[in-house]
Amino acid sequence: MTTVTPELLTVPEVMARLKIGRSKVYDLIRTRRLTSLKIDGARRVPADAVRDFITSQLGETAR
Repeated sequence: MTTVTPELLTVPEVMARLKIGRSKVYDLIRTRRLTSLKIDGARRVPADAVRDFITSQLGETAR
């Protein structure tokens, strides 16, 4: 059996993917709109969380 490890992104990588600034990424994390975790003081965001955030935003736009 193979276990797939989720891809973890740094804040700058999230900034690049979403084309937003550092403050906005941390605001999304703070308001729990973007899931993240801390590893020894380093903030990481699962790539799936970024995809889920985009999907939720697209759903809100369609309304």
